[in-house]
Amino acid sequence: MSPAATLEALRRRAQRCTACELYKKATQTVFGEGLPAARIMLIGEQPGEREDLEGLPFVGPAGQLLDRALAVTGIDRSHCYVTNAVKHFKWEPRGKRRLHKTPAQREIDACRQWLIAELQAIQPEIIVCLGATAGKAVFGKDFRVSRNRGRMRLSPLGPRAVATLHPAAILRITEPGERAQAFNLLVADLQIARKLSLTDNQG
Repeated sequence: MSPAATLEALRRRAQRCTACELYKKATQTVFGEGLPAARIMLIGEQPGEREDLEGLPFVGPAGQLLDRALAVTGIDRSHCYVTNAVKHFKWEPRGKRRLHKTPAQREIDACRQWLIAELQAIQPEIIVCLGATAGKAVFGKDFRVSRNRGRMRLSPLGPRAVATLHPAAILRITEPGERAQAFNLLVADLQIARKLSLTDNQG
C-alpha cells in the first residue's frame, strides 16, 4: 500500500477513535495532512476551535503564524506533513466560548498510536516538535521546551527531531518586543530543520 493510501486508511480509522474521552466533546477527529512522502513532519499539540470545525490541522491563527514562519524560513508547507500529537480538541466552556485546555499525559499516550502510524507511513527524515505536548509525545513526559528547543536530537521514534515553540504560545505573548523575539526563535529553529533537509538532499 502506498503512503497516501495508508494515510487515508488511517484517517478513516482515526475518525472512530475512542481511546480517550476527548472524542465525546470534539466535533471530529482532526488527522494530519500534507505530502505523503514529506521529508519534514511538523507536529503540534492538538486542534484548536477552527481546526475542530474544519477538520484540518493548523488552519486557525496559530496556523497562520506558522505559515509566516515557514515562509521566512524558506520551507514550503505543501512539501511538509502537518499533524498534531492529539487529534481531538480539548476545551472547557467560558460563557459561549470554547477555550483550549492542555491535554493530559494519558490523552497524549492514548493518541500516540496515530502519531506512530503516521511516522511509519511517511518515514520523514526530520520532525519538528511544536511545543511541549508534541515533545512529550515524541520524547516522553519529562520533555521541556525550555531545555530542549533549538537543537537536533535523535528521537525514540526514529527520525531526527528539532523542538521549538508552539505558534499558539507566541500568540499569547502580549508585549510586542517579546512576541517578535519568540517568533524569531521559531524561525531559527525551523531553519535548523531546513538545513538538515537540504544536507540530506545533497547527500
